[in-house]
Amino acid sequence: MSTPAGAFAPLRQTTFAVIWAATILGNTGSFMRDVASSWLVTDLAAGPAAVSLIQAAGTLPIFLLAIPAGVLSDILDRRRFLIAVQVLLAAVSGTLVLLSSLELMTVTSLVALTFVGGIGAALMAPAWQAIVPELVPAKDLKGAVALNSLGINIARSIGPAAGGLLLSAFGAALTYGADVLSYVFVIAALLWWKRPEKAEDTLSENFGGAFRAGLRYARASRELHIVLLRAAIFFAFSSAVWALLPLVARNLLGGDAGFYGLLLGAVGLGAIGGALLLPRLRSVLDADGLMLAASLAAAAVMATLALAPPRGLALPALLLLGIAWIVALTTLNGAAQSILPNWVRGRALAVYLTVFNGAMALGSLGWGAVAEATGVPTALLAGAAGLAAVAFVLHRVKLPVGEADLVPSRHWPEPLTADPVPHDRGPVLILIEYAVAREKRAEFLRALHALSTERRRDGAYGWGITEDAADPEKLVEWFMVESWAEHLRQHHRVSKADADIQAAARAFHTGPEAPVVRHFLAIRPSQE
Repeated sequence: MSTPAGAFAPLRQTTFAVIWAATILGNTGSFMRDVASSWLVTDLAAGPAAVSLIQAAGTLPIFLLAIPAGVLSDILDRRRFLIAVQVLLAAVSGTLVLLSSLELMTVTSLVALTFVGGIGAALMAPAWQAIVPELVPAKDLKGAVALNSLGINIARSIGPAAGGLLLSAFGAALTYGADVLSYVFVIAALLWWKRPEKAEDTLSENFGGAFRAGLRYARASRELHIVLLRAAIFFAFSSAVWALLPLVARNLLGGDAGFYGLLLGAVGLGAIGGALLLPRLRSVLDADGLMLAASLAAAAVMATLALAPPRGLALPALLLLGIAWIVALTTLNGAAQSILPNWVRGRALAVYLTVFNGAMALGSLGWGAVAEATGVPTALLAGAAGLAAVAFVLHRVKLPVGEADLVPSRHWPEPLTADPVPHDRGPVLILIEYAVAREKRAEFLRALHALSTERRRDGAYGWGITEDAADPEKLVEWFMVESWAEHLRQHHRVSKADADIQAAARAFHTGPEAPVVRHFLAIRPSQE
């Protein structure tokens, strides 16, 4: 397959190329560390529950912290934030080096340090995604995102295999040491990057307000709910193979640490191949068809591994798993990206990461318990059967297409005020008066209810419709926002697609003038 023209164009940007290369080294080191930890726990405690606990410890922090991390990536200097996180991760791996060298490693310390490493990964993920538009021009943005995915899978194909070889040849301490060295390159690249200073934003959000705004959007977006549902169920079932793969390699396939690394490397190679095949697959399958195919392929791999196949068959099976995994990840992430406006993208993607890693963590614990009670083969077969069954059920729950124009419309006029209003004053009550003929009332209310979703997504925490008791043709839409600054942000968040919804509702207004908009500010006792 020929490479699409311009696919590597972002690498012409020196800053992006340097940070991209450093990130591959950093991710390679992380995969080496993960292989060492996953294999080392089988020496310390061979039970399935202990092995699956390592998987859960690495993913649970992302479930718990992804949303706060998304907020931090929006309100802090991302370069300095990323450097601090890299130092934390280097300290974790340095501690693993020390404990391994002194033969003081225990299951408890390994799980605890894996959990701290997961905290670092949780803090880092949204910020890495957020800096990409700062490194390349807008025309190269899609190519840069694709290259980041390719870089992760290059690291996934190299890291596990290299980690397994180092682990079997030199032991855990040297493997962890290689991970420490990888962070040196990442930190050096971030220190070299001279991020331009940005002008102060008078409407910049604080942590609490940004956190609440992100949650309000996620709660109000029905399209995002569909993506989250599909992701949660897919990852909960498919987590069985990741949680139990070390035991599959050691007990069912009779392999050593090097063979386990080769299995994970096969997944990475399959993911690279899947990324190259994806454009062709998209030409014949829509997003729902891709998810169905990926789910059935992953289920087939899980069932194959449960039967303890020869090693020569296990490696191709893991290649297929890599293809299925990258197809599912790309499809779900692409669906989420296509429905999110820029102002909330980091926080909403953090919600997606929360669901993804929460399903992986809880699924890993659950499948570990099932394997403890019934055996690894039975747990894998149960996971395969469940994944195949839900794939057909969820195929009816269609993923959003994401064709709406989410560029800010800027069509709201600035609110008129008698005196300047402090940004922290609130809450704010907004009233919009419509004159609607009786015979058009039902259609108008349907249009207005469609508009309510947009109001809530962009910042409103309460919304409703009232009528004038003396004149039923006079209807008032109201919504409440927590502060004056948040309402001003609403003015900048309304998209062109939202403007079309508003125009559809206002078309029912029959008054001689435009609907009257009023803003009411709460009066605190100290202001009376």
